[in-house]
Amino acid sequence: MIIALVVVLLLCPCLGLAGWGIYRAADVADDPVVPAPSVSAGPVEPSDEPTAAPTTAEPSPSEDDDDEFAKGDCVVNDGTDDDAELRKVPCGPNTYKILLRIPATADGDRCETLAPESTANYVHDNSVDFLDYVLCLKKLK
Repeated sequence: MIIALVVVLLLCPCLGLAGWGIYRAADVADDPVVPAPSVSAGPVEPSDEPTAAPTTAEPSPSEDDDDEFAKGDCVVNDGTDDDAELRKVPCGPNTYKILLRIPATADGDRCETLAPESTANYVHDNSVDFLDYVLCLKKLK
């Protein structure tokens, strides 16, 4: 009887966490994505803005919930291409609009299928996998 109680007490939190992950993944899948027409870009000038190549960032101890990025926010990169430090800003020229936030993954290639109109992505790779996320970004001109 004690063994059964211990198994139930260990199983319930695991099932709850798995259910939350499935719910979040289904929430992302419910977002309709409308493909944008493709355009060709001219010469690209080097900058410290996010690039189309995936970028990883380690979480910093100074991060708090105010830095949480969501769909529709606009950001700029205060870091480098290899060590991006995104900051929320009002939307405008030379900013990146977040088209989609994909939780619990560090696979930047998912932006190609889930948000094909994105021009860049940002990968937040945390040591705890379900805290990972990818931001699909589009540069505003």
